[in-house]
Parts: sequence; C-alpha cells; structure tokens
Amino acid sequence: MLNRSLSVVAALVSLFAGAAPAAVAADAGSGPADFRTAVGAPGQARVAAAVLDLDGPGREPAVYGDDARYDTASIVKVDILAAMLLHARDHRRDLTARESAEAEVMIRESDNAAATALWRAIGEAPGLESANRRLGLVATEGGPGGLWGLTRTTAADQIRLLRAVFGTGPTPLDAASRSRIATLMTEISAEQSWGVSAAADAGWALKNGWLMRTATGRWDINSIGRVTAGGHHYLVAVLSDGSASMPDGVNLVERAVRTAVAESAAR
Repeated sequence: MLNRSLSVVAALVSLFAGAAPAAVAADAGSGPADFRTAVGAPGQARVAAAVLDLDGPGREPAVYGDDARYDTASIVKVDILAAMLLHARDHRRDLTARESAEAEVMIRESDNAAATALWRAIGEAPGLESANRRLGLVATEGGPGGLWGLTRTTAADQIRLLRAVFGTGPTPLDAASRSRIATLMTEISAEQSWGVSAAADAGWALKNGWLMRTATGRWDINSIGRVTAGGHHYLVAVLSDGSASMPDGVNLVERAVRTAVAESAAR
C-alpha cells in the first residue's frame, strides 16, 4: 500500500480554477520545463496535467506540462466502461449481470481480468476508438490486441472523457450511465484512493493507473477524476511516466495535481 504524497508547493495558493473542453484546443498553462521544475519531477520523469472548473465560465481546460500522449495504464478502465455502456445502449439492452459485476470490480478494485473481458466485449481498440469519437476524444489510441493498458492518451483528452461523465452539457452517455460511472469512481478501494484526491478539500471521484514498463523498469503513474475544493467542482487529469518507483510516481502525481489546480486558481 502507498502513503499519500505530502509535499505542497509553497509558492502556490490552495484554491482552484480552470476552463472547459469540448473538442477544442486547450488553454495555455505552464510549459513542459516550467511545470517539471514546479513539481520537482526527477530525472527521466515526464508529467502533464489538465484542469477544468465545472463552475467556471470557460470552455477549455488549462493544461500544464507536455500534453503529449502517455500510456493510460488502468485509467483506461473508465473509458472501457463508458464504451461498454454505449455499446449496450446501442443494442437496446442493459449490462448483463456478469458485465455489471465486471464493471464494478474493474473500477472499484482495478481488476485486470474484468477489464480484459469488457475490452473484448467492446471490440478492443477499434471499439474503444469508435466510442471515443462519439464522446469527443481526439487524441486517444487504443492499445494493441489485448493490451488495453498500453492505450495512449493526453491529459486534455482525459478531461474530455471526464466531461462526458461529470459535465452538464450534452453527452452520448445517458443519465443512468453517467451516474453509474461517477458512483463507482467514488467507491475506489481505500488503498487506491491516492492521486487527484490530493487536491480535494471535500468530495472526490477518481480512477488511478500504474504500470512498470519492463523494458526500462520505470513507472507510468496516472490519475483522473473530479474533486471538490473551495466550493467548486474540478475535473483533473495527471499523466506521468519515467518514475523510478511507484511511490515516486504517486508523489509526483499528487504534487502535480496540487500545483496545476493552484496555478489555475491564480489566473
């Protein structure tokens, strides 16, 4: 189990703000080098974050760091569930009892076998990408074959996915599907409740991802979700790779989420 990372960037304020996406360009934030310095990214580690204030007037996310594609690892499980719910609705049916059980453990416990079953059910990468076109994602590529964890995405695209679940505008997901995903993201098992929750002073909903790349021994660590702070609701996505260990990556992600939302608030 992992301890929550605890360092706060002293120069930043603690309230939050941002802007909202559809399929539009992201608002300028900090450049890659500036953001890496601000969050103390060590060595080979890369990190990017995107923040959206659901209660703000903007229509674009504030993006910090290098918004290139990163491996999703297990954050893709939210996308898989959204695609599965769209697939079921297209066929005028509810999820089966087995699919429902798989969806629950896939999100709450990050169960990989359940994710593989639902990945196959949606048609693997082509099915995910078809659903994502409907959901407004523009920069996410499904992983090869059964390797759903090697799906590639950007922080800004993850905000687009989160907005389809938590936003107030039109979305291909019906109200029941949105509620289902959102509720499961509030029921994450205790040992996995790190990540974007570090920026919350009230409620949160999240999904984390972690993966050690065998070729390098370095870690992909990601976190996406909604946080409530200062009376506002924020969608946040933080993606990283190149950390020397999982705890290092978790600490980096939590520093990044605090920094990104604080910088957004100061605008």
